[in-house]
Amino acid sequence: MNEFRKVCQVSDLVSNSGVAALIESQQVALFYVEDEVFALSNYDPVGQANVLSRGMVGDLKGELMVASPLQKQHYSLKTGICLDDETVSISKFETKIENQSVWVKL
Repeated sequence: MNEFRKVCQVSDLVSNSGVAALIESQQVALFYVEDEVFALSNYDPVGQANVLSRGMVGDLKGELMVASPLQKQHYSLKTGICLDDETVSISKFETKIENQSVWVKL
């Protein structure tokens, strides 16, 4: 696969919050923070549910992160690594914004 897919418009996203998108059967959590879009797997491996798009976005010790709404693990928006347990991580996808359209590379 490894191609960029147009997902939505920037105006469809909520600043400092997440939304879920289904891209070719892959659930992706999109986060719009500081004029940048981050894309992670929506699947929380600890809580074993597709919920990360509903997590709280914030900063933990200088690292932009999302907190899982289930068991509160913190995942880096930049890397997908769990900040509480580095042996746990989620998929991180490359993003770009072109002409106010959000593109995600799967």
